[in-house]
Amino acid sequence: MATESDTGLMPVNGVEIAYTVKGRGPPVLLLHGFPQTRAMWGPVTQVLAQRHTVVMADLRGYGGSGKPGLDRPQDCAAYSFRAMGLDQFGLMSALGFERFHLVGHDRGARVAHRMALDDGARLASLTLMDIVPTHLLLTELHHAVARSYFHWFFLAQPHPFPEQMIATDPDYFFESCLLGWGGATLEDFAPAQMAAYRDAWRDPAVIFGMCQDYRAALDHDLAQDAQAIGAKFDGPSLVLFGAQGAMAQHFDVPATWGPWLANMQAQGIAGGHFFPDTAPSETAQALRDFLGAQADVVQR
Repeated sequence: MATESDTGLMPVNGVEIAYTVKGRGPPVLLLHGFPQTRAMWGPVTQVLAQRHTVVMADLRGYGGSGKPGLDRPQDCAAYSFRAMGLDQFGLMSALGFERFHLVGHDRGARVAHRMALDDGARLASLTLMDIVPTHLLLTELHHAVARSYFHWFFLAQPHPFPEQMIATDPDYFFESCLLGWGGATLEDFAPAQMAAYRDAWRDPAVIFGMCQDYRAALDHDLAQDAQAIGAKFDGPSLVLFGAQGAMAQHFDVPATWGPWLANMQAQGIAGGHFFPDTAPSETAQALRDFLGAQADVVQR
């Protein structure tokens, strides 16, 4: 099948979103998590692009996308999952895709869930990777999870405290995050992807954007999710989780999504939280199998 390739910055929703498009076929949007960029999807995209138009995008505040609010750090509302989701809906519309498959890992999965709550009719399917619902995580937090996920509360401290602490050695801080939550080693991450991550997180504006993301989770996303309790996404959904990761150790991950997803499949992938990086072939195959079963999207 012939392939297409495009990369650029798309002005949408008051911010520029960095994106890359590869392949041809039913569209699928891939959203990365913390502390990464869209580069994480490179090996997975090589497989998916054989049958799909794959759009990889940086979340606002991350990678090459815009970092609004540098002059008003006290206001983190621009980094809510709802705002990030509007960016991605705008990007897909600008690319000509009004309906598409949506895949998210970590923070990207939280954005994806918010998109499903806000405008689920635009989603042909939803895949969430290695998260439990934000509302559950924050309202039923216990000490073991808090110890593993301490960064939620460190990054959410008022500006500029976490930014200045991280900036003294960003590689040390962010690599320690990559090596947690499931026992990976740096050698498990492809050199090209690690180079892209380091290039991004060494930028003070990216550090700021990531902190704003976590501040918004406490200040805005928790309340918005509380208002949505009882709402379910009715379309096909897939929950993937790292079989040896922190979430699987502390939760029955599929069961946590039962109240939110009406038509769910679930599968564990060998590895920890960052299994899309450390087990890209298995991740790509799980996605290909799931997406291949959905055939209701109009191609571009």
